Parts: sequence; C-alpha cells; structure tokens
Amino acid sequence: MSYTVLNSAWSSTLLSDPEVAGLFSADADLAAMLDFEAALAEAEAEAGVFSTGLAQQIIAACREFRPDMGRLNAGISRDGMAVPDLIRQLREAIGTEASKYLHFGATSQDVIDTSLTLRLQQVNQIFAPRLSNVCASLAHLDQRFGPRQMMARTRMQSALPILVSHRIDRWRTPLLDLSDDFGQVQAAVQALQFGGPVGTLDQLGAKAPEVRGLLAERLGLLDPRTAWHTDRSRVLNYSFWLTKLATALGKIGLDIMLMAQDERSEIALAKSGGSSAMAHKKNPIKAEVLLALARFVSTLHAGLQQCALHEQERSGTNWTLEWMLLPQICIATGTALITAQALLKSVDSLGER
Repeated sequence: MSYTVLNSAWSSTLLSDPEVAGLFSADADLAAMLDFEAALAEAEAEAGVFSTGLAQQIIAACREFRPDMGRLNAGISRDGMAVPDLIRQLREAIGTEASKYLHFGATSQDVIDTSLTLRLQQVNQIFAPRLSNVCASLAHLDQRFGPRQMMARTRMQSALPILVSHRIDRWRTPLLDLSDDFGQVQAAVQALQFGGPVGTLDQLGAKAPEVRGLLAERLGLLDPRTAWHTDRSRVLNYSFWLTKLATALGKIGLDIMLMAQDERSEIALAKSGGSSAMAHKKNPIKAEVLLALARFVSTLHAGLQQCALHEQERSGTNWTLEWMLLPQICIATGTALITAQALLKSVDSLGER
C-alpha cells in the first residue's frame, strides 16, 4: 500500500493496525494469487480438463516461484495490474507443456478478486475476537459501574438522571447486533471470483460449474455460481458493515470525550494525553482517535460506493478506485477495534461516585 496517514512514520503508531495492514502487502497479495493458480490447476485436473501430471507441474512451480520484481513492476506500469506479467513469468518458470494450462479459463480479475477475498477471510478472523473482546469489556464496565447514576443529555443539554448501565447499553447494543450479522457478512464476501475473460467461463464449456465448485472448495470460499466482476455488492456490503462498526465505536469515543470535560468529570481514565503548553491537560486521545477513525471510514465508504459503477463487462477505473479505498477502510476499522479496547480498559471510574 502506498503512503497514507495509516502508515506514515509520524502517525502509524496512533492510527495503524500492522496485523491487518500486512494482509494488504505485496507479499500477501502475491501468495494468495499463487494459491489461486495452484488450486485452479488442481481443480481442473480433477474435473478432467487436463492431466494430473500437468497440474502437479503447475502446482510445484506456484509453490516455489519467486518473481522478478523489477519485471513485475514494469508489467504493472504497462498492464495496470500484476497478473499478466506474473503469468508470463510463471509460464517461463514451468517451461514445459504444462505452462499452456496455467491460468486456463481464468482472467486477471479472477486472480485479483479471489486474492482479495482470501485475505479478507484472514482479516475477518482478526476482527471477530477483537469485536468480542470490546463487547466483553463493556460488559465488565457495566458490572463495575452500571448501578451508578449519571445525567442523561439530550441535544447537549442536561435532561434526566439515568444509570451508567443505560449509557453502556447504548454503546453495546449496536456492537452485539453487528456481531450477530458478521457471519452472514463474512460468508458473502468470502466468495470465489471465477468467470474468465467475459464472465462466462466459455473455455471450460460444460465443465465450468464443476471446476468452479472444486476451486471454491479447495480455497475454502463460497461458490457464488456466477462471476461478480461488475457486481460489487459483496464488497460494498462488507464495507458498509465495517463502516457501521467504526461508527458504533466512534459513538463510544464521542461520548467519552464529552464525559471527560472538566466541568462534568463523569469519567476517569487511567491514561490521558498531555499538552506541550498546559501541564494540567488530560486529553482523551484514544476517544478522539475513535471519532476521527469513524469519520474517516464513513468518508472512504462514500467513495467506495462509486466503485459499484462498472461499465459493461469490466471496469479498470472503478476497480482501481476500489484498490485505493478498501484496504484503508479495513485497516482503519482494525485500528478502531484496537483503540476501543485500550480505551475501555483504561476506564477507572464512570458516573457519580
């Protein structure tokens, strides 16, 4: 991923999620692409498209292959993506009749989109326990401070007394709902992309459904039974779920920022930020970051919606825009989960003592 505020030397400690960011690296992308090509060869051999011996040569080459990065980068500048030159280099590495069957029936978008879904599968495996931990931390705060009273505020004005438990419930309920929805969201986005040059798998003929099913099974992905080259609803729905998650966490950050104002003192945080000019300041940094991340993710999601407008059977423009936005949405949401957990753990007191 190129420079963003999420990976700069100055702000990455505050705003980045190295674990998730690593899944959008060139190495992770390349590994997933090679997994696709190896699994495709295996599936096609099992379906009788070509022999097992030829498939084994392709699989072995994929497992051992290390690209010439100079050539690959030149290919990206020329072709707009890595796959065409990657396939050229792989065919040279195979060097036998089997090279003709590498990538058979597939197109570049099949490789790139499936690489994405394989890596999102790993992102989801990171997010699930983090979200569970945030919900557990809120439940723990409810046990500690729930019976205390605090002032409810509507339209930024004092309203009526409530229990701390009521405020925590407003934070926790959206997260529990998102957790309940996560299984369906994961299943939809963890889908194989395999349609060939124009989405019809025409080179495979009658064997197409069998190969697609075997390929999905080998990669541990959903078989969508069709190509979704121009239907980006899977990606959009996933991004919307992430946006709702970042927003729910941002709500916690916003409320804690307001509760931490000097004249209210409704919350005590073990760790606060200092000022270069005012020694008395105790700035709620993590709460501020949560709100900033929520607004950042919402802004990026609005841009991602433009990526759904693929013209005819393929779009280079909107697909490229998706590459620019989706990784940042994932990384920022991952950072929000980390930040929220740290913020909740730093709470020493909530409500009236």
